[in-house]
Amino acid sequence: MSKIALFHSVLGVRSGVVDAADRLRSEGHDVEIVDQYDGLVFDDYETASAYAADVGYPVLMERAVGAVEHLPDGFIAAGFSNGGGMSEFVATRRHVAGVVMLSGVLSLEMLGASAWPHGVPAQIHYTLDDPFRQQESIDAVSKAIRSAEATVDIFDYPGRSHLFTDASLPLEYDAASSELLWQRVIAFCAA
Repeated sequence: MSKIALFHSVLGVRSGVVDAADRLRSEGHDVEIVDQYDGLVFDDYETASAYAADVGYPVLMERAVGAVEHLPDGFIAAGFSNGGGMSEFVATRRHVAGVVMLSGVLSLEMLGASAWPHGVPAQIHYTLDDPFRQQESIDAVSKAIRSAEATVDIFDYPGRSHLFTDASLPLEYDAASSELLWQRVIAFCAA
């Protein structure tokens, strides 16, 4: 059983995040959802992104670290979209057992980090044609992880959806890809 800090996407803690936490809990993991928006939830990326920009990414990063300061070292940091970047940031500030980036990777430079933490494994999950996918960030972070003597598994899924595991977003949800993703994440968290 792992302790997992789960960070939401730019849309906030939607039911898809709660469903993900429940899925991981059903496998015996202790999951804590980190709500950086104090309950605020959005239905569209444009409005949500404007809100996040207004709050400021440095503030959101500090909120991310503050939200997990009570957790003992060795937890897994995981997150969706913007939350993937938050999980990376936390990993550069805390001793974590692993990082799971779900449709969200930010360059270490954007996070103010010079290197990936030594030996911390990671997973990266994206659809091939995700409109928010930044391949150069995925490549740079993957290289940094490998340079830190850690493993990184990059999983690509068909389609162009962003939050494809979120059944509350019917235009994005892909049941088959979602099931495969959770099999992979659950195996990572159990290792």
